[in-house]
Amino acid sequence: MDLTAAGLVSRVVRELGSRADELIAEVERGLRRELPELWDDPGIAWMVAENVAEHVAAGLFGLEHAVEPSLIEPPPADLDRARRLARHGTPLGTMLRGFRLAQSIVLDRLLAEMPRFTDDAELVSEAARHVIATAAAYVDRTSEQGVLAFQEERDRRLQWRLSMVNEAGVRIGTTLDIARTTQELADHAVERFADLVTVDLLDAALHSHEFSNEGPLVLRRTARASVTDDGPEPGPATQELHTCPDGSPEALALITGQPAKHHGDAAAPRVHSTLVVPLRARGATLGVARFSRHRNPDLYDDEDLLLAQEIAARAAVAVDNARRYSYARATALTLQRSLLPRGAPRQSAAEVAYRYLPAGDKVGVGGDWYDVIPLSGARVALVVGDVVGHGIHAAATMGRLRTAVRTLADIDLPPDELLTHLDDIVLRLSGEASDDVDGEVAGDLGATCLYAVYDPISRRFTLARAGHVPPALVTPDGTAEILDLPPGPPLGLGGVPFEAAEFELPEGSLLALFTDGLVESRDHDVDAGLTRLRQALVQPAPSLEEICDHVIEALLPTRPDDDVALLLARTHALGASQVATWDLAAEPAAVARARADVSRQLSEWGLEELGFTAELVVSELVTNAIRYGQPPIRLRLIHDRTLLCEVSDGSSTTPHLRRARVFDEGGRGLLLVAQLAERWGTRHARRGKTVWAELSDSAELPLLAFA
Repeated sequence: MDLTAAGLVSRVVRELGSRADELIAEVERGLRRELPELWDDPGIAWMVAENVAEHVAAGLFGLEHAVEPSLIEPPPADLDRARRLARHGTPLGTMLRGFRLAQSIVLDRLLAEMPRFTDDAELVSEAARHVIATAAAYVDRTSEQGVLAFQEERDRRLQWRLSMVNEAGVRIGTTLDIARTTQELADHAVERFADLVTVDLLDAALHSHEFSNEGPLVLRRTARASVTDDGPEPGPATQELHTCPDGSPEALALITGQPAKHHGDAAAPRVHSTLVVPLRARGATLGVARFSRHRNPDLYDDEDLLLAQEIAARAAVAVDNARRYSYARATALTLQRSLLPRGAPRQSAAEVAYRYLPAGDKVGVGGDWYDVIPLSGARVALVVGDVVGHGIHAAATMGRLRTAVRTLADIDLPPDELLTHLDDIVLRLSGEASDDVDGEVAGDLGATCLYAVYDPISRRFTLARAGHVPPALVTPDGTAEILDLPPGPPLGLGGVPFEAAEFELPEGSLLALFTDGLVESRDHDVDAGLTRLRQALVQPAPSLEEICDHVIEALLPTRPDDDVALLLARTHALGASQVATWDLAAEPAAVARARADVSRQLSEWGLEELGFTAELVVSELVTNAIRYGQPPIRLRLIHDRTLLCEVSDGSSTTPHLRRARVFDEGGRGLLLVAQLAERWGTRHARRGKTVWAELSDSAELPLLAFA
């Protein structure tokens, strides 16, 4: 029987099939030599070897049985393997080169075997053409199917990467909290990208605005997430400090700013693939993120590294924003607290307690403030205010306004007049802000303020407000009310007068001055907040401090949306036994009588050691009132923490210190008073004025008193 081309091919294939293992090994060697990247990953290498064996077997079977090329069945897992190559990040060209290389090796062996079975060159040529056509058709068909599966998987993987990056932009950086931001990065990556994620930030980056990577790399672990509770790499605990070893992947990433991928880890044998990515933002390296796999069998590839970089870059910007915000907030909060009173001043008019709560992290430090200012005549000024806006500029403006209020309070202005002057100051500050060449401050400044003065002798409470919420009053019988005050415009509008109100308070009354952040929030209005405040104030408590705590707990169960300033004051009264008053005639003889009355009164109070100093001061003040003032003239002594001497007259002329020349007969009276008194000053009333001096037993007599 004559041998045909198909028969020759079948005989050659049967002969070669008996040595199929050698053929497959030869194909593998060729692939390893020409495409070494396919053998870097053991899992991919095993898959490629299995695929080569199955393709060679399928091709030989089709040639042996003369099956049409379109009917030769490729390996059942061929398309799944193409998809896995796509997931692995193998380039499409590498896969196609592998098909062609395997085809050429098998063809070479088949064509080399044919002359052994026949000397008919024409038959060998015909058989060779048949083998080449069949092999080409088979490879073309399987390649086309593999390319489609490969490309579909690549497109799906690209969409997955895009969704990962987009989701990272949504999920990472939801707050301005550094630890939470890094934990969001770890949680997001461990869901679909890694089996274990750790994030370490440079400790220097967490505690300073400007920092460098020089010196020991001290890191703080801020986040960790794992698919299992017992990860393969325990490492430092969250928020624990540790030093990055020299030469480690993390140290190289921090120093060079370049990411890297590693396969295998001697320190963690279960981890087979790792990505180390620095967290860089605005040209600075803030820390490093480590992505590891021990459950997922796929090794990280270059595309995975690119994805990790994109996610880490978004997280780094969010961390840097949180870091900068934390620094700015800490600066503003430090400024705010440095500008608020450090402690309650010594005074007897009222017992006070206070609280200041900054707003939540998303809002920032505001311009709320409170103050307690001792005034002449044993009085005390109580102040609360609120500057519109948040941040360091609001805090700085608050400090300027608080200083202005204290300065105006020192000259004993009535509440309505003080707010008028303060309004002018805010207008000037707004003008300065609008002229700011750096553009850091924009828009008009606005503020509200409540200024109140309590007199423990008359028990009169005088106050005025500029756009501020009125205070609450709790009388000794337990009745709580919000004081009805004349409305006043916020500071900074100008042109609208302020009006004061006056109340007579029973001794032991409780006053609550506060900013609107205490009673107003998103879930209730001011009226509801004021009702809750009255209910909280009437609850029995042994001290003002506990009342403060109870009010804060009742009205602010969570972090407030706005800054809160709360000032509580329980009023005291100075009885007749602590105050002595005399009406004086406008004649020189009244000076001697005044000295005698003072000496007698000090003896009753047991203050004889102040007798000489007090007589000198009273003599000078009464003499000035008789000589330069107008009737009526009144002398008042107040026995408080110190001895207060006050001389009032009907004139509005303000006395001034002046330097007396050697031969001047006058001009030394007020200088002597200033030398003998701890403090002295003048306050004006609607009619007339009062010159006062504060004396204590610690004052020493100056030589000038005997000159």
